[in-house]
Amino acid sequence: MTPFRGAFVAIVTPFIDGELDEQGLKDLIEFQIANGTNGIVPCGTTGESATLSHDEHHRVVELTIETVNGRVPVLAGTGSNSTSETIELTRHAKEAGADGALVITPYYNKPSQEGLYQHFKTVAEAVDIPMILYNVPSRTSIDMAAATVARCAEVDNIVGIKEATADMNRACDVIGKCPADFAVMSGDDFTSMSLVLLGGTGVISVTSNVSPKNMSDLMSAALAGDVAKAREIQYKLFPLMGSMFFDTNPVPAKKALELMGKIKSGDPRQPLWKMGEDPLKRMTAVLKDQGLI
Repeated sequence: MTPFRGAFVAIVTPFIDGELDEQGLKDLIEFQIANGTNGIVPCGTTGESATLSHDEHHRVVELTIETVNGRVPVLAGTGSNSTSETIELTRHAKEAGADGALVITPYYNKPSQEGLYQHFKTVAEAVDIPMILYNVPSRTSIDMAAATVARCAEVDNIVGIKEATADMNRACDVIGKCPADFAVMSGDDFTSMSLVLLGGTGVISVTSNVSPKNMSDLMSAALAGDVAKAREIQYKLFPLMGSMFFDTNPVPAKKALELMGKIKSGDPRQPLWKMGEDPLKRMTAVLKDQGLI
């Protein structure tokens, strides 16, 4: 059975005055594990990987692996719009002891479908670590076709995908074209229950940052085929899932964690900015209704 199963958290990277808050990150990891999160994903989109220096990126991955200490899988974000840089970050993740690498489609460059396949194949052949592809066209302007995913699935250590199109037609196409043991994880909290019921293996979640137990319970119920329980949790969490996108991710999640007292500062790194008054007011109301503050 794939280790990439259940509710994985796309964990935020806390900063204080623009510098990495190492104790804050360690505390967040302990909060996640104590509340049933099935895996930790550092240096993803939610972890603001785009604005981390290489030294910071390395440190976040190393600190996460050290703190987790084998209790759950660590899936380190290592993608870039440069194949050579992706190889370097992926090689570091392997050397640091990560259980897998989350590798995004190259953004900005806009490679062809053949270019996408060759990029992932090159990285996979350069570093022997389980790789999860990451397709998020709203961020990258590139959409990896299901047929391309299926080609990548033939490469030995490409073992799954984070599918963040929120498109169930696409999810069915990917699941249908790929081997049965290929992990298909939702990249959208809203669709995670549906994707699992269609044959997916879990979610890499933003909402898990603030409500890890509920997201873990949602995935556990869906994976067990307990539709009634999963539906109940889905609708309980639905307003919270929406509130995590009242501003650009991870701005709301970080502010929510600050309001919950889980980190000292929820400030993102520029060019992201603090939440405006209206979205902050609306999110705070949701957090209170959910009993989180």
